[in-house]
Amino acid sequence: MVPSGLLMMAVSPLGARLSAARGPKVTLVAGSLVIALGYGSSTLLIGAAWGLMVVTAICGMGVGLAYGAMPALIMGAVPRSETASANSFNTLMRSVGTSVSAAVVGVVLSQLTIDLGGHVLPSEDGFRAGLLIGCGVALLAGLIALAIPGRGRSVTAAAEQGAPAEERAASKA
Repeated sequence: MVPSGLLMMAVSPLGARLSAARGPKVTLVAGSLVIALGYGSSTLLIGAAWGLMVVTAICGMGVGLAYGAMPALIMGAVPRSETASANSFNTLMRSVGTSVSAAVVGVVLSQLTIDLGGHVLPSEDGFRAGLLIGCGVALLAGLIALAIPGRGRSVTAAAEQGAPAEERAASKA
């Protein structure tokens, strides 16, 4: 997990620059695609420990991009007075997603097993199926992120809904 965490930290500044240049929507889509690439590469790399480390490192880079973009998208879409509750809801939904994904992968692993010396264990095919499900979900997340209104919609106007009148006037000047 160390390489994944280090790459997540290393890619965060890149995500910040990408968000500043192209907007957090682009960063979220890019992060989703990198996560999908990581999970998708598992079909070739899962057979060795080094391959699994590469898969987790690629996924970590995608998470570093995607998770940094979400608060920026949220804060740009809700009134300033609602940013704390909106970001808290994001955290809650990430926890729900983690719990649901763990349950889904648990079901997949319990159904795709091998018998090894009288012990039933998850098979490599089970792990591959779980990782491919992750790939599919990451691709779906990227498609959903594409539907998020970009900078064309007045993200600034949405953020200004909670701003005092003098700040709204100053930002228009």
